[in-house]
Order: sequence, then C-alpha cells, then structure tokens
Amino acid sequence: MVVGTILAIIISYFVGFSQAQLQVGFYAGSCPNAEAIVSGVVQEAVVSDENTAPVLLRLHFHDCFVQGCEGSILIDTGAATDERHAFGHQGVRGFDIIEKAKAQLESACPRTVSCADIVALAARDAVVLAKGPSYEVETGRRDGLVSNLRLADDMPDVNDSIQKLKQKFFDKGLTEKDLVLLSTAHTIGTTACFFMGQRLYTFSAESGSDPSINPGFLPELKTACPQSGDINVRLPIDRGSPQTFDKQILQNIMSGFAVLQSDASLYQDGATKSVVDSYLGILSPLLGPSFEDDFANSMVKMGRIGVLTGTQGTIRRVCSAFD
Repeated sequence: MVVGTILAIIISYFVGFSQAQLQVGFYAGSCPNAEAIVSGVVQEAVVSDENTAPVLLRLHFHDCFVQGCEGSILIDTGAATDERHAFGHQGVRGFDIIEKAKAQLESACPRTVSCADIVALAARDAVVLAKGPSYEVETGRRDGLVSNLRLADDMPDVNDSIQKLKQKFFDKGLTEKDLVLLSTAHTIGTTACFFMGQRLYTFSAESGSDPSINPGFLPELKTACPQSGDINVRLPIDRGSPQTFDKQILQNIMSGFAVLQSDASLYQDGATKSVVDSYLGILSPLLGPSFEDDFANSMVKMGRIGVLTGTQGTIRRVCSAFD
C-alpha cells in the first residue's frame, strides 16, 4: 500500500513536470488547428502590409525581454502605466493582428491558446513569409497577470554600448552569439529618424557623427534624416534587401553600412565580431555555421525566457485585457 502510494506520487510528479514544459505541438490535442489559424491571419496581414513581418518579429522580442514571453506587452487597460506605453517599446505594433488571431482561436477552441503563444507563432510565420527560415515553435506558454511600464526600463536600446547590450542579453540567459543572431532580425523592416539623431549629429564632440559609419554612407543617412527634419520619417534598416530575411545585414555591419548604432557596435567587440565574421566569406556557406539554423535556434531560446507554464498565469479570452 505504501509502495503504491509512493509510486503514484512519483508518477503524478513527473506527469505534472512534463505538462509544465514548453513543447512542440502542445495544442495537437486541445486545438489541432491552432498554428494554421495563426498562420492564416499573419499571411493575410502580410499581404495587406509588407511591413507586417518585421512588426510581428519585433513584438515577440519586446514581449520576451520584459518579464519573459508571457504577453504582458499586449495589455491595454487604458492606464498610462500599461507596459505597452514604456519608452523602450516606442513604435511597437501588431497588437491588432494578435487580437484577430485570438478571436478566431476563441471561436475554435475557447480559452485554450495563450496570447503569449500566438505572439511566438506569429513571429515565426512572419519570418517565413519574409523568406527566412522556418522552425518549430515550442508552445504551452500561459499569459501573465502583471503589466507595468516600469518593468520595461531595462529594454535593450539602439544607443546602448556593446558592453551594456551584452549584459542585458546575459541577464536573460542569452550569449554573445544570440545577441548577434537576434539583432539580425533587423534584416527586415524600417526605423524612424528619431532613433538616428544622436548617431548622426551628436555622437561625439570631435566628429559629431559616429565614426564607424562608412564615409560613403553618411551623406545617404543624413539626407534621409536631416538634423532639423521630421523625426517620424522611416528608412530601411537593412541597406540592400530590406524586405527579405537574409544575412545581408551582417555584410552591412562589417562594411560600415549598419543603420542602427546597436548593430554597428556588434563589430566593435571581439566576441560579437567573430560571430558576425563566421557567417561571411566565400567558404562560409560550405564550411561555416548555418546562419538560418542558428537564427532559428536563438529564436527558440529567446522564446523560453521567463515563460509561465502549467498552472501558472492564465489563458486570456482577449489579449489586451486581464480576465
């Protein structure tokens, strides 16, 4: 009797443990069309607006870097303290796409698929539609119960030094390699001149502009973002292939054609520079690491940050509201 009781406790412990982990195909039984529903919504959005892909990729990153991948950025109670209003989240969009997918999932499988998982799946689908690598997304996340802009104070920033960026990634359990690979998300999308002013005009007292900018590229950037111009004007982050997910941005970083200061800084540190170099060169496609596979691995790794699983958190009915 005692042995049977102990065995039952052990079995229940490991069942509970396994249920509390992220896994590929988590909704296979409870909502078998979950991934297809999200994919359909994302595809429709990308057809309507080609900038949707980088928007959804960025949304996933910003969600995971504050409290973990638990959908706190989606909350919109109308309060000024909601996380989405944090300074570090400026320009983050895509909330309506996540809500549309959630509404369809609620019709098909009520209170089953978390908003946090929708964000992760949508990011993968966005990458694929931008001709990037496909990868399996682990699911089983649950939604968080807290959303406060003060918790986003330590988001990575485009003006951060390479040392600060590395530390912020280390704090999330990520490496220099992950920093480089996740930064290559900038291979698609645009940025606002608002984020360029310091780099172009007040970087240092000596030069004014960031000296790491290729001299032939500087006039192009200043023309796009004049000092007294509209700070809301947008320019492609990846010079050469802004709508295609590829490693062109790494070539730009190496050659001084990085648009963002944070990207340029990746070539100013020995550890991150060696990662950038490993994906470039004539023989890199044959002898070097696979950029596509490594990016996918870093995305999966990021998607595990601070997740809530099992009985933690909740499954929201509407992604923008606690209920």
